[in-house]
Amino acid sequence: VKNVFDFLTARNGIDVLRDPLVAVATSEIRSAGKPRHVIDRELRAKENALKTLVARYARPNDGLSVDDLRMAVLSIGDSHNFLRWNRAPCDRMLEYLRANFSRRYNPNALSLAIVAGVGGERLTHSHSQQYGYVEQTLQLWASILNDFPRLWHLSEMDLLDGSPYRLRNTGQGLQRVKAAPRVYRAMSGIVNRMSQQVGGFVGSAVIHLGDDAVPNSLIFVDKYTQVARILNPICTTIEQIDELYKKKDTQRYIDQTFGGAEQAKLAILTDFFRHAFNGSGADNAYMSGSCIDGRLTSCWNWANRIAKKPFYHLFLLAGFSSFDGEW
Repeated sequence: VKNVFDFLTARNGIDVLRDPLVAVATSEIRSAGKPRHVIDRELRAKENALKTLVARYARPNDGLSVDDLRMAVLSIGDSHNFLRWNRAPCDRMLEYLRANFSRRYNPNALSLAIVAGVGGERLTHSHSQQYGYVEQTLQLWASILNDFPRLWHLSEMDLLDGSPYRLRNTGQGLQRVKAAPRVYRAMSGIVNRMSQQVGGFVGSAVIHLGDDAVPNSLIFVDKYTQVARILNPICTTIEQIDELYKKKDTQRYIDQTFGGAEQAKLAILTDFFRHAFNGSGADNAYMSGSCIDGRLTSCWNWANRIAKKPFYHLFLLAGFSSFDGEW
């Protein structure tokens, strides 16, 4: 794996990264809430910035071709795009958690407490424990996705290193069960750093890799690419509720069903923070529970049950179709 810094350094092109135009050339053009002429202006500015950088710094005779420079700059833009799609929803959900719920239990506020055996829960947490569990899980996912290009590279190395695998039915169908030592070491480092930052995990810090829960590193990659597919539609729906509330018909529906726009948002967030982090989603505690992998399993389980939620029609009104990456 080559990063942009090393790639440009080897071609005597590191000066391009100090140019303020890099920020313009690698910026994301987001269309939400903008008129067409503003979007067009931003696109032109981005294209012109890239052309200027190429004219200033491309030196084919010294090893930095036009194509190499364009690839380096566009790669930075790709990284911004990846982080916005994958890590940003984790950050937004953390903002929703901290803005709408207190860390300590308040009898006059909404509680996130869950009890094992009630409503499909497999964990028992007080409000404060559940708050910490959700917060730490979202922080963990953000850290994993922030480092995902490296983890993906290590996953491919583990999968293709020539070591043997076992073909067996893991409960998820016939799978190649294969150790992933490189990914495991990297994940252990992320989890240990997180644990030190937050003063210890609520729940288990066990990492499943190369077993029935996560048979190989390819499954590991696939599981964590689902985080954004689950969180982005939730964030989008919550953001769209205020717009829906401006329309007479949907305002009446929201008032009659939830008691208002803010109550509708809280209904979604409360249900998600309780039931998407409850240890459910598998046939036994080993496959789900509160371990590192199980946190995502229960979130996945919540997404699979979205059609049964009382706020499902809000998702549909906001344009939702599925959690498969299509909106």
